[in-house]
Amino acid sequence: MAKPAETRTAGRKAAPKAARSTAETEKIRAALAARRDELRGEYDQTLSEITELQRDRLTDSAGDDQADTGTKTFEREQEISLANSILERITQVERALERLDEGSYGWCERCGNPIPVERLAAFPSATLCVSCKQLEERR
Repeated sequence: MAKPAETRTAGRKAAPKAARSTAETEKIRAALAARRDELRGEYDQTLSEITELQRDRLTDSAGDDQADTGTKTFEREQEISLANSILERITQVERALERLDEGSYGWCERCGNPIPVERLAAFPSATLCVSCKQLEERR
């Protein structure tokens, strides 16, 4: 009779989480909150611009041919895509703030290894280490 195969944890090791000082945590929290507020302002500005452009298009569409209509539709879709992109970035920053409160900020959600400080400096709302992000992008 064969022995059952050993179960492995696929090489994932939970790294011991070093305690971050209160001052470091508050500095990170302030930077993330400032970024969130900046993005919210950008989002609000974008929405007001979209609303104004929509209003202008409604009053200035008399005599448009198909090409004009198509161009306006394309521009509107680009503007909405931009607003959605900003909203997604706001969500990422809010998630980073939640992770900071939970004590999991700076640790990869996939493998549990620490996310390099350089990566967090460049992309503060990162949830994956460089290796896991590269694997994700290859898929």
